[in-house]
Amino acid sequence: MTQDRPVFGIVLMLGFCILAPLGDAIAKLLGETTPIGMLVFIRFAVQALVLIPLVVLTGRVWRMRGRILRLTFIRTVLHIIGIAAMFTALQFLPLADAVAIAFVMPFIMLLLGKYVLQEEVGLRRLIACVVGFAGTLLVIQPSFVEVGAAALLPLVVALVFALFMLVTRQIAKETDPVSLQAVSGVMATVMMLPMLLFGTASEVWSVSFVAPHPDSHALLISIGLLGTVAHLLMTWSLRYAPSATLAPMQYLEIPVATLIGWLIFHDLPNGIAAIGIAITIAAGLYVILRERASARSAPTETPA
Repeated sequence: MTQDRPVFGIVLMLGFCILAPLGDAIAKLLGETTPIGMLVFIRFAVQALVLIPLVVLTGRVWRMRGRILRLTFIRTVLHIIGIAAMFTALQFLPLADAVAIAFVMPFIMLLLGKYVLQEEVGLRRLIACVVGFAGTLLVIQPSFVEVGAAALLPLVVALVFALFMLVTRQIAKETDPVSLQAVSGVMATVMMLPMLLFGTASEVWSVSFVAPHPDSHALLISIGLLGTVAHLLMTWSLRYAPSATLAPMQYLEIPVATLIGWLIFHDLPNGIAAIGIAITIAAGLYVILRERASARSAPTETPA
């Protein structure tokens, strides 16, 4: 069993909070000239090319059958949809706004846990979900006025990744994280290739192959590398520190995204959106703290 090293786990999570929005920023840059389908395809193809040799060299088991294979397939489909929705949203929204809206995911997971998995969720956490969602609406409102329904895409991202996490929970203890990501990369690449070939033949630009600009080759590869490394950093961080310690740190992704958005795109959330981001973060942290308190007191106390 891996010994707890909280400081190291925190450093790994910080790496995730930096790399994930940086990858999103690059996708936002490239999305102006590169079809979203091609960006998503390259994201998973690079993941497969990086992790397959790692699986082979380290002797990991990556053969999957039955229930695990079916759930991995569902997880991969959700991953494709989530990343495609996020990359599309970034073409319409500032980076910080898109990331902040997507952080409604913890509230969706809490509700799914209550109504789908029949987990016990107290009244105060349900109220925090409502408050957090209200904060998200404040972030959406100015963007919705400007770009319309596209401002709702990060909500799709949040819902899809909440389902993604629920599926991951079902197989996490039975699969190696590196092997799981390698298999997902191969699955996604195989699934998306026919779609892109058909889109190219049918001249559907959003799901077509196009010749990238010579200066963008490194950026295209970096999308896959950043996404792969960020996900592994998050997974590995959980080996060295409890999730209760790391969960609040994930909200650092929002200020990091704000900084990156300002440096690259000169975008900053307006006043209403900034207030909404603050409310969303506060409500999310409250939910996390209540989860931690409930975990400590279980099973003698009822979660509030």
